[in-house]
Amino acid sequence: MSPADARAGRLAVRRVAAVAVLVLVLDQLTKRLVVEAIPRGGSETILPFLDLVHVRNEGVAFSSFAGQPWIVGLLVLGALGALTYWFVRNRSVRYAWLAAGMLAGGAVGNVLDRLIEGAVIDFIKPPNWPAFNLADCSIVLGMVVLVVVVELENRRTTREDGRRDARPQRG
Repeated sequence: MSPADARAGRLAVRRVAAVAVLVLVLDQLTKRLVVEAIPRGGSETILPFLDLVHVRNEGVAFSSFAGQPWIVGLLVLGALGALTYWFVRNRSVRYAWLAAGMLAGGAVGNVLDRLIEGAVIDFIKPPNWPAFNLADCSIVLGMVVLVVVVELENRRTTREDGRRDARPQRG
C-alpha cells in the first residue's frame, strides 16, 4: 500500500468516526429532550401530519423480536460486523465513509438506548406509521447512500473494465 493510499484510508476512517459521532450525539440529545418534555406514552402534535411521542421499542424494526434481547443483540452485532468488513474492503470507494458513518452512528445510538434504558426511545410519529427516532432515520438514509455508492462504484468499474477490454491486444 502506498503512503497516499494509507493516508486516504486513515482519512476515510476519521470521516466515518466523525459522521458516527455526529449522528450519535444528535440522536441521544433529541431522545433526552423528548424524555424530559413528554411523559412516557404521551404525545404532542406539532404538525397536522406529525406528532412527538415518547414510546419504547424493545425490538428492532417495527418491534420485531421484542422480548428477545439476545436475538436483537446478535442481529445488531452481525450488522455492525458486516458493515465493518464491507468498509475495510471498500474504504477507497467514494462516499463509502458517509454510508458507514450514518449506519454505525444510528446502530450505536439505538444500542446505547438498549443498554441504558432497556429499550429504544422512539419519538417521531407520522400518521399510520410506527414511531421512530433520529438513529432510525440515519440507518435508513445510510442504507440509501450505501446502495447508491455501491451501484455507482459498480458502474464505474464496469466502464473501466469495458475500456480495458476494448484496447487492442498486443500479440
